[in-house]
Amino acid sequence: MRTITLEEHFVTADFLKATHADGDNTPPVLRAVGEKLLDLGPLRIAAMDEASIDLQVISLAAIGVDSLAPAEQTAVLRSVNDEAAAAVAANPTRLAAFCTPGLKEPANAVKEIDRCITQLGFKGVYVNGTTDGKFLDAPEFFPILEAAAALKVPIYLHPAPPPASIMSVYFAGLDPAVAMPLSIAGWGWHAETGLHTLRLIVSGVLDRLPTLQVIIGHMGEGIPYALARSNGILSAARKLAPRTVAETFLEQVHVTTSGYFTKPPFDCCREVISLNRMMYSVDYPFSPNTKGKDFLTSLNLSEPDLTQLTQTNAERLLNL
Repeated sequence: MRTITLEEHFVTADFLKATHADGDNTPPVLRAVGEKLLDLGPLRIAAMDEASIDLQVISLAAIGVDSLAPAEQTAVLRSVNDEAAAAVAANPTRLAAFCTPGLKEPANAVKEIDRCITQLGFKGVYVNGTTDGKFLDAPEFFPILEAAAALKVPIYLHPAPPPASIMSVYFAGLDPAVAMPLSIAGWGWHAETGLHTLRLIVSGVLDRLPTLQVIIGHMGEGIPYALARSNGILSAARKLAPRTVAETFLEQVHVTTSGYFTKPPFDCCREVISLNRMMYSVDYPFSPNTKGKDFLTSLNLSEPDLTQLTQTNAERLLNL
């Protein structure tokens, strides 16, 4: 058995500079783990060894990417993808990568996805929240989803800090020291990514691309807990849809454990969507790998179930 994790993050110095997130401007969420985010070599591999992780599938911690102008975003993310590819080439048995395309230029994003998958050997496409306030069901993004489906790679849908308009409505009037964490890992970005996932379903996008597979983290971003209620209400509203909301979710969405280390959310997720669609992840370096290892031990899974969670589901989905 080998252990694979697939919501594990990095940044590059050029990306931080481009997004004005270096030096004194580094956001608090990045500042605490900055050295670990920048390292794609010995420090990262040592942290993996400490927690018996055999392979990390890395993705950009893309905070600030939406602030870049379209052409700059395309260029900066191409450079990021090149650095990720170099890191994988240096440690091919320990690292793999997701491609991060610049969604502000959809035509160029399609080209970058093709380059990353067919030339660099990346394992999927990573999308970080909304783009200019738009979700992936916006018509201009359909060719990007279509490209992933044609290349038979999944889309990893990851949360991002909310747009300024949302921040001003939902998180105003609070101490900034509380408002920011509430808007991200404390609650906000899980709610937004759950909404993002449901939008892909109710908009009909996933019906148009029935082979496209989507990954979401954090034990399903609240959807497994709410799926029965959401399915009843939303499926009734989509009277002519070929599938119910739950059927679509269970056929096209996979869930990782990233950042969640208690048993009740795991048990709920497993009961609702089954272990077949779950994969182990840590959310390194925002969470320590050792915390993930302790969580796995606490689950007391049988060896076949543990192998499925930590290895074979990811191998199958990502063609590892």
